[in-house]
Amino acid sequence: MSHRVAVIGTGAEPDEPGDDGYAMAYHHAAGYDALEECTLVACADIVRENAEAFAAEFGIDDDGVFEEYDVMLETAEPDIVSVCVPPAIHDTIAIDCIRSGVVDAVHCEKPMADSYGGARTMAQEANRHDVQLTFNHQRRFSDAVRTAKRLLDEGEIGDLERIEFAAPVGIFDYGSHSFDLCNYFNDELPASWALGQIEYSERNVLFGTHNENQALVLWEYENGVHGLGTSDSLGENSPTSAIDCHNRLVGTDGTIELGPAGDGNLPTLRIRGDGREGWETVETDDGLHDWELVYRAIADVVRCLETGEKPELGARNALNATELIFATWESARRRGRVDLPLEIEDNPLESMIDDGDVRPEPTEAEGE
Repeated sequence: MSHRVAVIGTGAEPDEPGDDGYAMAYHHAAGYDALEECTLVACADIVRENAEAFAAEFGIDDDGVFEEYDVMLETAEPDIVSVCVPPAIHDTIAIDCIRSGVVDAVHCEKPMADSYGGARTMAQEANRHDVQLTFNHQRRFSDAVRTAKRLLDEGEIGDLERIEFAAPVGIFDYGSHSFDLCNYFNDELPASWALGQIEYSERNVLFGTHNENQALVLWEYENGVHGLGTSDSLGENSPTSAIDCHNRLVGTDGTIELGPAGDGNLPTLRIRGDGREGWETVETDDGLHDWELVYRAIADVVRCLETGEKPELGARNALNATELIFATWESARRRGRVDLPLEIEDNPLESMIDDGDVRPEPTEAEGE
């Protein structure tokens, strides 16, 4: 089986990617390029020079270079499209691709969308039009993550009681991965409620979207397992000093820590309890930040398209994580607990800024 692949939002400066995009389109393309069954046939970017540079890198013919993605869809007729634009237009472009009647699959960068209504509509439209919609929560494919899940499932720490995470930057961007991994460890169950608070005094905009400076959120899953998450874009420690690891799994008989921060000399994965003397290092093939994880994610997207298997990165799982992001901000807006499912359409943080309830100050660089 062969697949024609196109990329929307190529971006610029792949040799020196900045935090405005990390040249994700190039990493997506490399993932497809490594698969014999995939052929990159088209790309689109509103800056034509960017699209031309991308095409030259991956051997796309001149007639496969576009500035307007709708023209690209109609002309190139790709089977798979990767969407690598900023989150504010994820929903518009992904939904247009889904409704085009052309594509079989859309693989979109995370976070899903900059409003909960947009994210929910993406999932609904994909289901309605029978298009495979996935999101690039690639850290699920880390051997460290997989090994932590296997240890948990094998009962190495007893019954799971609580999942924790610490996210630098904010719960919208980095936290999209954090919530997604929490849900992965708890077998993709949805949450029942969330209680969150935020601090946002210094402007923190990534990919065109606001992220709070600090957040604290507590939630409960339908099976009684609790979650505890923090974010911090202001502190010196990373991810945050409160939890000091990317994810922590707390069970009745022990604890697993994934990606400990500490002094930088701690292992990627460690476990204690269950008769062990202190922390025990668990060897893994990789950590959480290798570009190879993107390639594994792309390969799984293509495999599921061919087999009809429900992808781990599918919209339903992504929406569970996205619900917790917006539920945290909605709880801060309401100043109380939010029972789920979440029934809002907007972005609570953006709305609080627009209403003047939250007033982030420009950074020194912006104020100059």
